[in-house]
Amino acid sequence: MPNPAAAPRLNRLLAADGRCFDVAIDHGFFNEAGFLSGIEDMRRAIGTIIAAAPDAIQLSPGMAPHLQHRPGAKPALVLRTDVANVYGRPLPAALFSRLIEDPVGAAVRLDAACVVVNILLLPGQPAVHERCVENVSRLRAECDRFGMPLMVEPLVMKGANADGYGVDGDAAKIIPLVRQAVELGADIIKADPTDDVSIYHRVIETAAGVPVLVRGGGKASEEEVFRRTHALMEQGASGIVYGRNVIQHANPAGITRALMAIVHEGATPERAMQILNGG
Repeated sequence: MPNPAAAPRLNRLLAADGRCFDVAIDHGFFNEAGFLSGIEDMRRAIGTIIAAAPDAIQLSPGMAPHLQHRPGAKPALVLRTDVANVYGRPLPAALFSRLIEDPVGAAVRLDAACVVVNILLLPGQPAVHERCVENVSRLRAECDRFGMPLMVEPLVMKGANADGYGVDGDAAKIIPLVRQAVELGADIIKADPTDDVSIYHRVIETAAGVPVLVRGGGKASEEEVFRRTHALMEQGASGIVYGRNVIQHANPAGITRALMAIVHEGATPERAMQILNGG
């Protein structure tokens, strides 16, 4: 069970229906030029998403002030606390995953509602997985001290090729990594969709009551994003964490509003398309 002291922040993150749409805009943290598409001007990008009013925005420590220093009501802050070099093209000779210094202290000072950290499972890289487990364990202890909710992102990757690692949607790999994250003390899980969306209820089940927010992954068509999101919510997901499918869209505010309707109102993919088109 979550630390009761974390309840006030969890209540800022999760809406009254227990669901959440977190827009991830932390891609620049990973030192990849291709990740900057759509967010070259972060002040503008953050302002656009604030105006669309998702439940939360996920940012790095250096960019979080652009959200938190704005007056008035705004989405909750989810603070990214780890940086990794596993997305390189080509991959670096040595891979790492490191926590920032004083991660929970930084989150408290920035008035974050939650911190997020990866558990990376990369083929042939057990040392990276070990470091991620250490990161989660360290964060869990600090989060308990300060009443800070901990979001863990179990991320299973396929073998590396010329384009680096790819996301692996194999349920047989995702499910045990999600369970490991829960058993390490996650208050919220951010996990990839399974290749077969119809079995995502098994991921929800293995999380044992911990809310599961589904990761968006790579860019896809509007129709695919809406169809998949609706199906995942029907399978019992508590929400979504989407980045590139929002910030790289021609209408980031419109697609945010459409996805909010799926997450919180049960809107169909067809209705979401109408909302995106101004209907």
